[in-house]
Amino acid sequence: MQHESWKEKVVYQIFPRSFQDSNEDGNGDIQGITSRLDYIRSIGVDTIWLSPVYESPRVDQGYDVSNQREIDPMMGTMEDWEELLRQTHARGMDLWMDLVLNHTSDEHRWFKRSRSSKDNPYRDYYIWRKGEKDGEPPNNWTSYLGGSAWTYDDATGEYYLHLYNKKQPDLNWDNPKVREEIQKMVRYWIDKGVNGFRLDAINVISKDSELPDTNESKMEGSGYKHFKNGPNVHEYLRELNEKAFSHKEGIITVGEASMVSMDDVARYTHPDRRELDMIFMMESPSIGNDPNDAFKSRDWKLTELKEIVTRWEKELLNIGWFGLFASNHDHPRMVSHFGNDKQYHAESAKMLATLVHTLWGTPFIYQGEEIGMTDYPFESIDQLDDQMALHYYRTRTEELGENPEEVEKRVLAGTRDHARTPMQWDDGENAGFTTGDSWMPVNPNHASINVKAQETDPGSILNYYRKLVEIRREHAEVVVHGEYVLILEEHEQVFAYIRRNHKSQGLVLLNFSEKDAEFELPEDIGVCTESAYRLLGNYESDGEDGEHRGQNDDTNAKVDVVPRKLRPYEAVVFGGLKPAPGK
Repeated sequence: MQHESWKEKVVYQIFPRSFQDSNEDGNGDIQGITSRLDYIRSIGVDTIWLSPVYESPRVDQGYDVSNQREIDPMMGTMEDWEELLRQTHARGMDLWMDLVLNHTSDEHRWFKRSRSSKDNPYRDYYIWRKGEKDGEPPNNWTSYLGGSAWTYDDATGEYYLHLYNKKQPDLNWDNPKVREEIQKMVRYWIDKGVNGFRLDAINVISKDSELPDTNESKMEGSGYKHFKNGPNVHEYLRELNEKAFSHKEGIITVGEASMVSMDDVARYTHPDRRELDMIFMMESPSIGNDPNDAFKSRDWKLTELKEIVTRWEKELLNIGWFGLFASNHDHPRMVSHFGNDKQYHAESAKMLATLVHTLWGTPFIYQGEEIGMTDYPFESIDQLDDQMALHYYRTRTEELGENPEEVEKRVLAGTRDHARTPMQWDDGENAGFTTGDSWMPVNPNHASINVKAQETDPGSILNYYRKLVEIRREHAEVVVHGEYVLILEEHEQVFAYIRRNHKSQGLVLLNFSEKDAEFELPEDIGVCTESAYRLLGNYESDGEDGEHRGQNDDTNAKVDVVPRKLRPYEAVVFGGLKPAPGK
């Protein structure tokens, strides 16, 4: 059976400003990335995704683009980027760029012309409206930063729409000229040799043209029913695919799209529809967030996570495709958020990685995740750069009168800046990231958590990731293309599942708790475990009870019985299971 080989990719995401500084200005840059390509390749990944490196005022760390065809001087030059592309390809890896297509910076030449007069040819490149009444915006939508999604412009006496910061005005995708400009820009990067794209906030590009009021009470992003998965989004993406992504064979696209149903994902990613190749599974990384307030946490159960993962794995099999991640530039560090970054730091980091890399879908690794980087110990709101966190703090304290200490506590726990502190290369000053003054503080735990220390440690998180990527590639017929079967569905500590095809089956056992977890495998799971061999585990020694647990380096060591107890945050992957008699 033939499979699309692109589905076997493993992607490494780089947040350029925090990866590696090459010129001592305290900011990561493109030459710095090029200098670390051998390290990235050593993980085993075959694709790099760059967060934006375009010209930008950096109100939103590059997601406010002022020129989509030029490199930000902070990042380097176009020649630097072209050298990065050549060196990436020379190492057998692909390079993906980030596309910010819903909005631009207000410093973009299009918007400057658009706001200059009502009859300017660029006026309709953005969404302008008169207020409903004197001093009131066109509707009651709120931005994702809180406050109105509309800003009044004195020059022309109208409001413009911005779902994000007021310095990030939304493009009017209903205007064919806007779509043509975007298509030309995408072809420009494809002609330069880019292999794929990540599309930022792609399911909000189409709005209900009536711009009706909303009855939702959500503080941030109310009105979403009128722009999430909007009326023309599929038409516009098919057109973008036809006129841009299909410009060259083999271009891969992944969309960031929150609040999607399985039917939505199928429409976005079914190959016959020719829209996108995949959508990120965004439900699982957000499971601990209050749905009405991203800075408030909520208790969640493992059975909830199982339900989310299983729904995506089962309902989209052979229909659509999706990207898997536990960390990225918009989320706190996964080991701090989902694991235990103190007592079981290495164990929980490896366990979470095992989940991401043994599921059906394309795994994404976020820089530093592969060495178990943790949240930064922020102590004050004054230390933050995250515009969303700062807006939230001001809105909640100044406008709503909430207790500043309580709001600050929430913000310091949930800020995106946890993911944006510099990459920890070694235990030296500034963790080897820069010899200048770092734009963000370096986590003090870089003395013990760094690449240099883990390179030579066979039991390190880094080398565990390398083994995971290797196993995924060696067993692609099962891990990438095979079926997922959940077992122990109601167990509140153990996430267990079988990966299988018509010839082979594997078993994954994950303890999501800091306590020992006992369990019994169901008799009707359809496989016989007596022939199993251990592919990988995150504990280096046998348990105190003397049960065989295996070593990190004893790949294919035979075991007589699959264990019925897992230690805190233990992960074990087995191969070689046989179909049960009669199956």
